[in-house]
Amino acid sequence: MPVLDREEYIEQAYFFKTFLERLDEDLPSQEILESIKEEILATTKLPLALDVLRGELLLKGRLYEGMALLSHYFAPFQTFVMRQSEEDRTKFDQRVALQILEREARYRSENNNPAGLFVYQFECLSRNRLGYDKGMIAIADDPLYDTNWRDWILRARLQLGAVDFADMIYFRSDFYLEERRKLVDPEEEASAPLLFSRQEGRIAKANRGKDPLYLFAALQRQLGYPAVPRSKSARELQLHPLLELRLQRIEKRLQLLESETKGQIDLTEFYAKPPTFDDPLNENS
Repeated sequence: MPVLDREEYIEQAYFFKTFLERLDEDLPSQEILESIKEEILATTKLPLALDVLRGELLLKGRLYEGMALLSHYFAPFQTFVMRQSEEDRTKFDQRVALQILEREARYRSENNNPAGLFVYQFECLSRNRLGYDKGMIAIADDPLYDTNWRDWILRARLQLGAVDFADMIYFRSDFYLEERRKLVDPEEEASAPLLFSRQEGRIAKANRGKDPLYLFAALQRQLGYPAVPRSKSARELQLHPLLELRLQRIEKRLQLLESETKGQIDLTEFYAKPPTFDDPLNENS
C-alpha cells in the first residue's frame, strides 16, 4: 500500500477519536459510522472506507473485518490493533485500541519519522501484551518503512528477549558510529544501515540495561514521541450510584439463597422490633 496523504491521516485521527466519544454515549456502532461519514471531508477516501466498515459490521459484527478488506488504505498495524480488541479471548479494551489508532494517525499527519512511529508501535505491543510475533510482522508491513527498516524489524522480532531493546537502537544509531570513529578508526564506516539519529542513540545508551519503559518515557520527553494510552485500572473505574445500589441488593439476595441452601437462614434481622419504653415507676423505686 502507498503512504497516504496528510489529509487522510488527519481525517482518520478524527474518525477514531469521534467514534470513541460516541461509543461512550452508548450509541450503536452502525449509527456512529453513518453519522461520521457525513462529517468527513468528501475529498478523502475515508467516506468510502466507512461504507465498507459499516457493511462488514452489519454482516459479521466486527470492524477489523472491513479494515482487512481495505489493506490498501488501513495500515496492517491498524488492522492488527483493532482485531486484537475484538477477539473474544483477549482482554484488550476496544476503547484503548481506538485511542492508540487516533494517536498513531495524528503522529503520521504531523511527522513522517519512521523511528518515532516504530517506537510508538512497539510500545503499544509491549504495554498491552498484544503479541510480538504477529505484531512485529504487522509493523514491518507498514508502507512508511523502507527495505532497510523492514529487514531490521523482522530481525529484531527474532532477537526480542535475547538482546536488550536499548541496544538494538543504540547499535543502529548515528551516535554509535560517532563513538566508534572516536575510539577506533576515524574513517570507519557503518557495517549496516543506520536507522536512528544521534539523539535517539544517546538516549538509548543512557538506558542500556534498564527497563524499556524508562527508554520509552525518555524518548517521549526529549523527542516528542507520542505516549501510548493506558487502560484504566479497577480503582479508577467508578460505578453509577444506582448501579452500585442494585449490585448491593443482588449480593444480599445471593447471601440469603446460600444461607437457605445450607439451612442456616436467619430471618430475625427482618422482624419488626416493637418499641421499648422506660418504666418511670421502676426509676422512682
